[in-house]
Amino acid sequence: MELKWSILIKLLIVQYLSVVCVSQEFDFFYFVQQWPGAYCDTKQSCCYPKTGKPTADFGIHGLWPNYKDGSYPSNCDPDSVFDKSQLSEIMSSLQKNWPSLSCPSSNGFRFWSHEWEKHGTCSESELDQIEYFEAALKLKEKVNLLEILKNAEIEPDDGFYSLDSIEEAITKAVGHAPGIECNKDSAGHSQLYQVYLCVDTSGSEIIECPVLPKRRCASDVQFAKF
Repeated sequence: MELKWSILIKLLIVQYLSVVCVSQEFDFFYFVQQWPGAYCDTKQSCCYPKTGKPTADFGIHGLWPNYKDGSYPSNCDPDSVFDKSQLSEIMSSLQKNWPSLSCPSSNGFRFWSHEWEKHGTCSESELDQIEYFEAALKLKEKVNLLEILKNAEIEPDDGFYSLDSIEEAITKAVGHAPGIECNKDSAGHSQLYQVYLCVDTSGSEIIECPVLPKRRCASDVQFAKF
């Protein structure tokens, strides 16, 4: 009898640990939006989705669980695979707001699958698959980056704007400082590429960033046409 209890306790411990590993805790999300003009204006170029050229607007890159020390979990639940059938009601919104620009041209499923399996599975303690994608879409609706920048007379016209003015415009509109990531075009110009905002673990409220990604931007950056 004692042996049976010992085995049962060990099995319960293993089961508990497996649940803990899948439902991994995290401190906040990075909500990341990318500018398609900068993505496409590089040596690697880009491929438009099978639905056609996306709207000239910031697109979602991802909603990424993070830790306050700057590290992040990834690929937390290999059993939780991407299931496109769960997203049928929001598919058109995903295609519009979360387009894939990688080559070869695609319908977006590969991109969304990567984002869910690498990042989304690490937030299952808070959001299931449909809730994860819906949270990102709601954040995109809440934070209209292109409108915010245009209101500050910062336009995607291939012009150069001070990095400070971009950060100030977003901070004023959102209430919290963003992280800015730049890339370089084929001529070596520093371009506005991605904007990071921090979000609470529910995936709904913008918060002050505990830590911002290290930026590699010039003091003046180009806002590329698209």
